[in-house]
Amino acid sequence: MKSGGDFLLEIGCEEIPAGMISKACKELKAILAKHLSAAGLVDEPTIEESIETFGAPRRLVAIVRGMRLRQEDVTREVTGPPKSVAYDNLGEPTRAAMSFAEKQGIPVSRLSVVSTPKGEYVAARQVVIGKPTAQILAGVLPEAIQEISWPRSMYWMGAHGPRFIRPIRWIVALLDGKVVPFSFAGVRSGDRTDGHRFLGKKNVQVRGPRDYEVKLKKNFVLCRPEARHKKIESEIRVLAARKQLRAHEDAGLRDLVTYLNEYPSVIIGDFDPAFLALPEEILITVMRDHQKYFGLESRRGELAPHFLAVINLPRDPKGLVQAGHERVLRARFADAQFFWETDQKRNLADYLPKLAAVTYESRLGSYRDKVDRMRGLARWLAEQWFSGGVTQADVAGSDRAAELAKCDLVTEMVREFTELQGIVGGLYARAQGEPEEIAWAVYDHYKPLGLDDPFPRNLTGCAVSLADKLDSLVACFAVGAIPTGSSDPFALRRAALGVVKIILERKLPLSISAAISAAAKTLKEHAPKIIASEVAQKQVLDFLLERARFILRERRGFAYDEINAAFAAGADDLVDAADRVAAVHAIRDTKNFAPLAASFKRIRNILEKSAGAVDKAQLHVNHELLHDPAERVLQMAAQKIGDEATQKKKVRKYREALEIISGLRPSVDQFFDKVLVMVEDPEIRKNRLALLGNLLKEFSTIADFSELGAEESPKEAAKQSARA
Repeated sequence: MKSGGDFLLEIGCEEIPAGMISKACKELKAILAKHLSAAGLVDEPTIEESIETFGAPRRLVAIVRGMRLRQEDVTREVTGPPKSVAYDNLGEPTRAAMSFAEKQGIPVSRLSVVSTPKGEYVAARQVVIGKPTAQILAGVLPEAIQEISWPRSMYWMGAHGPRFIRPIRWIVALLDGKVVPFSFAGVRSGDRTDGHRFLGKKNVQVRGPRDYEVKLKKNFVLCRPEARHKKIESEIRVLAARKQLRAHEDAGLRDLVTYLNEYPSVIIGDFDPAFLALPEEILITVMRDHQKYFGLESRRGELAPHFLAVINLPRDPKGLVQAGHERVLRARFADAQFFWETDQKRNLADYLPKLAAVTYESRLGSYRDKVDRMRGLARWLAEQWFSGGVTQADVAGSDRAAELAKCDLVTEMVREFTELQGIVGGLYARAQGEPEEIAWAVYDHYKPLGLDDPFPRNLTGCAVSLADKLDSLVACFAVGAIPTGSSDPFALRRAALGVVKIILERKLPLSISAAISAAAKTLKEHAPKIIASEVAQKQVLDFLLERARFILRERRGFAYDEINAAFAAGADDLVDAADRVAAVHAIRDTKNFAPLAASFKRIRNILEKSAGAVDKAQLHVNHELLHDPAERVLQMAAQKIGDEATQKKKVRKYREALEIISGLRPSVDQFFDKVLVMVEDPEIRKNRLALLGNLLKEFSTIADFSELGAEESPKEAAKQSARA
């Protein structure tokens, strides 16, 4: 009997939004792995290799190789009542034994006696006959399709009926060449698929994974995204080389067009060189975001009057498709040129009053109100940096850049091309004679948009960006507009990541709590009815520190316990905290430091168990009560090493300070070998606890060593993965 076969599932539907296909494929794989593993149809160790999923605009596909055609039979042993209850003194079965046997569906004579840690019990062995795989799949697959999550879905048969992102038109489900019969959303599974919407045939019969891809390719469908991507890459390279140009680098657009087309081909088009007078950012945005075209540029990076379009056809022999694309692009560029000229008939600052009519949040007022808050906060940030020795901080420039930052929201250009907000403001500011520093600050103030996005290129831009993001965080938390689950309408998670990234990568000296307090004060000045309470401010601080932990762990590679140890000693200055994490990471595995960290954990445990025996606020050590030589040695070593380490900490040479502190190890080891802390004499006991308390307090200012070695819980790991 054949033990394994190949399974093919294809969900055919109307065009799925391109940005959703890849995620849906990954989800489908995980869902199938869960169900097939639970049913025992695939081996757990090889499940990743057994299942593959991929997709195209009109289909999601899963292939499972080597699937069992039938579940294996399973023998189960069910324990019943104790032997003493199941049988009487003569060894005859009692009513309890008979009831148990009846419940298990076997005669009482087939009961056996088994030994357990609790004694002897009667048991029944049952053989559960495995079901045919096709039968299991028929029940599992509708559930699996339903489990795929989408940002939005279409429903059939009422709000609680089957749902999917687009109407399903056909379903292919074949196991070992035979149809697995089931239905979903009114569509029955079968062995027929559709080719390309315009070029291919309908109702193409397939027998399984082997001929599926071949037959679709004959019907102008490249079902695997890798094949489509490779074809697009190759044709872009060839067409660009013919013009001695190169495509404007845009990995995101390449991925997008891969999922927009089932049989992609690339064509080249031209536009009027006169449009090159417009800023490149505008031309690229129009081509990329509105038309999904690739710009072409010279080797020196100058934009050329040509573009590349990916079409869902094998060729364009008469150039009709090219002409259509050129016509559309010409109209879009003409619109952009009109907006560019019209908007600049007035100065950028003249648009500021119009922001009063644009609501930011119903309780927080308009964007004009937000600009006022941003100005106050940007000035405060620049003042902090300047007074802290950052001489390039420009208070007046930060104020002016914040004043102009949101003005482009009410321009015609941004109303039409919303992707250009901020960028347009910076371009207009430069064109109208604003200083370069201020123009770039306006241009960059939305940055970074993600962890891989660059931060603003000058300090004024950093001030405006931080002011914008901190205001959003504090104001929204003040009115309860806090991100929950997948809902984050004000992009506060992204704002928090941006704040942390700017501070860490630019190495800006800044007290996070003071910045939050300044944002709360500015909010109160401009919106007296809205109060950012201490609770709300603490929530914002925790929200930011969570993102800082994420960046230090996922992007800088520090361990969970290293970050905890450093943050436990203070994390208000993120740059300083990151330096301390790096120092702990560098020294943690050295000869003396790891054992010393274990000793500090022991000290903390002792102090926690003796809570109340010594006042933590007054850790006074009476030298006359230090009777044992080992405790006197520890006291003197702690004082000497503490003085040396303090000098290093003052100049933030944290690794050197930790190396000095690790020299305490011999004294600490000797103390615990020779000295009994919890002696009967209460005064001596209190004095020794004070000695240890002082030690923990004095040498935990860089990192709390007792945190090292702690493992992250699965719950915390899940929270960390969701923080980006």
